Amino acid sequence: MQYLDITVEDPRWDALDFEALTLRAVMTTLEALGLEAEIAEISLLGCDDARISVLNAEFRDKPAATNVLSWPSEERGAASPGGPPVAPISGPDGVLELGDIAISYDTCAAEAALAQKPISDHVTHLIVHGTLHLLGYDHENEPDAALMEGLEVKILGKLGLDDPYRET
Repeated sequence: MQYLDITVEDPRWDALDFEALTLRAVMTTLEALGLEAEIAEISLLGCDDARISVLNAEFRDKPAATNVLSWPSEERGAASPGGPPVAPISGPDGVLELGDIAISYDTCAAEAALAQKPISDHVTHLIVHGTLHLLGYDHENEPDAALMEGLEVKILGKLGLDDPYRET
């Protein structure tokens, strides 16, 4: 994927081979939705709770840490609950500009430990989740959540990962 710009602010991400993990999750997500991963542009920030708290306060007025945030380059939400979002269109330069994602190591590590799963599996899920948000998928209501979660399960299955929503 030519246009995946990854910035790592927290060196703990390096132990996960963050770049390879991110590339695999993003490419699999885009390919599962029939999009050309080679022309898609996404910026991704691997940070810590302090940084994501600032971003969450600034952009969502929630001054607390969270696992992942996403900023689509444009609104692509579905016209009706549970419907497909508006498909992204490449610009005149041939690039499919999708947006930005930030992910916090601290919150991801804590959630993975609580769920008793490898952090790499949880981070992969959250990268898929964030990428779907860039593509207009959401979970604000039950029909939209069902659509998004179904896609996540399908994509994670392609990556060899378990359904994160299945009750254990």
